[in-house]
Amino acid sequence: MSNFLVKISDRCNIHIYSKTANCERTHWFFEDSPHPVMSMICLDDFEAYAERFLPSAVWDFYAGGADDCESRDRNLLAFKRIQLRPRVLRDVSAIDMRTTIQGTGISFPVGIAPTGIPSMAWPDGEICIAKAADAMKTCYIAGTYATCSLEDIVAVSSGCCWFQLYVFKRRDVTERLVQRIKSLGYKALVVTVDVPYIGKRRKDTVNDFKIPDHLKLKNFEIFKNDQDRNDNLPLYNDVLDPAITWSDIQWLQSQTDLPIILKGILTKEDAELAVRHGVQGIIVSNHGGRQLDGVSATIEVLPEIVEAVRNRVEVYVDGGIRRGTDVLKALALGAKCVFIGRPVIWGLSYKGEEGVKRVLQILKSELHTAMALSGYKTLSEIDRTLVKFAKL
Repeated sequence: MSNFLVKISDRCNIHIYSKTANCERTHWFFEDSPHPVMSMICLDDFEAYAERFLPSAVWDFYAGGADDCESRDRNLLAFKRIQLRPRVLRDVSAIDMRTTIQGTGISFPVGIAPTGIPSMAWPDGEICIAKAADAMKTCYIAGTYATCSLEDIVAVSSGCCWFQLYVFKRRDVTERLVQRIKSLGYKALVVTVDVPYIGKRRKDTVNDFKIPDHLKLKNFEIFKNDQDRNDNLPLYNDVLDPAITWSDIQWLQSQTDLPIILKGILTKEDAELAVRHGVQGIIVSNHGGRQLDGVSATIEVLPEIVEAVRNRVEVYVDGGIRRGTDVLKALALGAKCVFIGRPVIWGLSYKGEEGVKRVLQILKSELHTAMALSGYKTLSEIDRTLVKFAKL
């Protein structure tokens, strides 16, 4: 903390003033918070910590879903319907979890999904996440709603760093972002396609949620001189382009030679269209249940999408992954890699980079155990015969 001056307020918040960046950050602190990091033994422990110690409006922003939160909760419950069919008397003395995504090697098939405004959970949140992903040799998808610059994020990533993009009405903003991404060394462009409008997130409305004043969205400084605009501009529906269609995917392809991955596909029909339009990957995602409530869990629709693409593009999945057996189930149903979002925020809120690393370490260790106890020593051996769906 040598580069920071710390001031504790009467609300038990630590206001961290960066001497190097000449700006204030806010981190939440309570004297009875558990330490060390190794005391956290599963992802649920991090979630419980975050719920207890984050300010309620910040917790609601991260944890909340759309409307009744039915889809958010279904993401979790659906994994319980899937049972494993372990094989025995197989040599599992050496487990290899390495894989590649879009041609880049990662140490195990768990990456980090983009999340909005992680710096509310820990100062310079995106940089901490990127460092943790790099240390664990896996993929981080940096988000459009970043409070750290694209340059600073990719500077701490020597491996697999992708960028998540929204398409805005002002195409000059989108185009400038794409050109920056291309020049900085990001390895892929992840286009979120399930947000023509922001879903109805009741808790954020009740809380009158706004981005804290000390945080600035670095990718939207182009708007700073616009009249009648403020720092919360990108949260409003008038910025997102509801007219985006498949032709805009072709337009993006004309702007960059990076692999384009579509995030937010939930049907075989759209998966087939994605392949037809020449994308390189699909992330099966319902936005963590934050957009359209009442949709299927992502793990439920993963099989039909894998079947529809027939190995022509890589398929990934996010939503509801909380343990190594969840990762194993997703791999058995055809996912090349899974991505986690909220658990990363929980780890970040606990101890920054070290907390995120611990979350990833736990999942990696749990996946290792799950593979060994199921009789599989490499990812290539895992197939649909490992799982069956059961009624609850």
